[in-house]
Amino acid sequence: MTAAAVPPLRWWKWRDPARWAATSDIVAVLLALSLPWSTSLVSILGVAFVLTLAPSVKWRPFMESLRRPVSALPLALFALAVAGTLWSDAPWEERNYAIGQLAKLLVLPALVYHFERSARGMLVFYAFLISCALMTLMSWLVLFYPALALKQFNAERGIFVKNYIDQSQEFALCVIVLAYPVVTLLRNGMVRQALLLAAIAANFIVNMAFVIVSRTAMVTLPVMLAVFALLHAQRRTSLMVLVAIVAAAGVAWTVSPQLREKTGSFVTDYREYKSTDAKTSVGLRLEYWRKSLGFFVEAPVIGHGTGSTRGLFQQAAVGTDDFASGVVINNPHNQTLAVAVQWGSVGIVFLYALWLVHLLQFRGEGLAAWIGLMVVLQNMFSSLFNSHLFDFHEGWMYVLGVGVAAGMVLRERAERAVAVSAGDVLKS
Repeated sequence: MTAAAVPPLRWWKWRDPARWAATSDIVAVLLALSLPWSTSLVSILGVAFVLTLAPSVKWRPFMESLRRPVSALPLALFALAVAGTLWSDAPWEERNYAIGQLAKLLVLPALVYHFERSARGMLVFYAFLISCALMTLMSWLVLFYPALALKQFNAERGIFVKNYIDQSQEFALCVIVLAYPVVTLLRNGMVRQALLLAAIAANFIVNMAFVIVSRTAMVTLPVMLAVFALLHAQRRTSLMVLVAIVAAAGVAWTVSPQLREKTGSFVTDYREYKSTDAKTSVGLRLEYWRKSLGFFVEAPVIGHGTGSTRGLFQQAAVGTDDFASGVVINNPHNQTLAVAVQWGSVGIVFLYALWLVHLLQFRGEGLAAWIGLMVVLQNMFSSLFNSHLFDFHEGWMYVLGVGVAAGMVLRERAERAVAVSAGDVLKS
C-alpha cells in the first residue's frame, strides 16, 4: 500500500457510522452522569449527542421514526411554542427564553431513534443511578461539613450543588425504579443482589427523610409506589407493600424532625398567606394559580402567546413584592397552567396528548418499560406543583428517561416480533 492510500482509509474510518453510533452511546452515558451535577455540561452534551448521531443516521428510517407519536408530539409542542411568538406581545427576550425552555424536547426523538438501534441503552440508566448514589454521599458530607458545598450563597441543608427540589426528584425516581429489579430478583431467588439494590434504595430514602426533601417528592413518591404495587405485585404482596409504606412513613415521621417540619409547613404556610398575604411557599403557589386561571379565561383558545407570562403577572401585581400578591414571575409553578397561559386550550391538548402517548408507550413488562413509565408519571404528578417539563433539570430527566426507554422498548418489541416470525417459520 502506498502512502497516498493511507489518508482515504483514515477518512473512511472517520466516516464509519458504527464508530459514530458508539460515540453517541458514550455521550448519552456522560450526559446521564453529569445530569445530577451540572447544567452547562448537560447542555453541551445534549448538542454533542445530536452532532455525533448525525453521521450514523439513515435518513428514511429516521424520518419514519419522527412520524411516530412518541417522537412527533414533542416536536409538535416545540413547534407550537415557536408559532406562539406570532401572537405574543412579550419582548423578544421573553419569547426566546420560553422557546429555549422547550428546545430540549428536540433531543427526545433523536434518543428514541438511536436507542432503538443501540443495545447500550441500559448503560445510560446505570450511569444515572451511580451518579445519584454518589450525590447522596456528597449530600451527607455537606450536611456535616457545609463548607464543602459548591453553592455557598443561599446554601441549603445537605445540598452540594443545584437545589433540594432537583435532588429530591432524582432520589425519588431512583427509589421507585429500583423497586422493580428488587422484586424481580427476589422472585428469582437472587436474594443477595436484591438486598444490595434495596440497600441503595434505602440510602436514598434515609437521605430524603433526614437531610432534606421537597414537598413535591413527598406527594409523588407514595403515588408512584402505589402504582408499582398495583402493576407488579400480587394482591397479598400489594397489601404487604402498603403496610411497609405506612410503617416506614410512621418511623420516618417519628425520628425525623426535618420531615415533620416539611409536612407541618403545608398548614402554617397556608394560614400565613390567607391572614397576611405572606410570601410562603404554599401561599405563592395559590397566588400564581389564581392569577394564571384568570389569564387563561381571558384567552382560552390559543392563549396570550409564547413568553407572555411575566408581562401578565406584572400587570396583575398588587403593591410591592414584599407580599404574595405583588410577586412577578414567568412560571406559575403548574405545568398545565404554564401551557394554558401561553397557548390556551390548544396547548393543553398538545401537553396531555404528549403525556398520554408516552404513558401508552410503556405498557407491558420489562425494566425499560418500567423506567419510562415512572419517568412520565413522576413528571405528570410533580407538574401539579411545578412546571417540570419546562424546568431545566426535570425537563432533561424526562427527555433522557423517555427517549432512551422508548427506544429500548421499541427495540425489544422488534426483537420479539422477529423471534415470533422465526418460530412460525420453523413450525411451518
